[in-house]
Amino acid sequence: MSTNSSTEPVEPGAIADNAIPGIAAGFRLQFEKQQDAWVLLYPEGMIKLNQSAGEILKRCDGARSVGQIIDELELAFEQPDLRDDVHAFMTIACQQKWLRLNES
Repeated sequence: MSTNSSTEPVEPGAIADNAIPGIAAGFRLQFEKQQDAWVLLYPEGMIKLNQSAGEILKRCDGARSVGQIIDELELAFEQPDLRDDVHAFMTIACQQKWLRLNES
């Protein structure tokens, strides 16, 4: 596995299923009881995530591939065909610099 993370802008549809996403440096993902939600903390503030975003990001641990995350989500929520939605969210998360992608 390569440890070089992508710093190039991510175009829609450009995230490969074998890419390994992880939370970007400067951000920390945690569950906030008071918010009853997953949040991304960063030095200037906090981003409250909706349930879907939290479920995706908590699996972006730098160990699982995008394809593995999609498979796990489809199984956990008994919902087929999540690929496009997960790719769309990850594209936005990369553009916002919340995620880094490593090549496997």
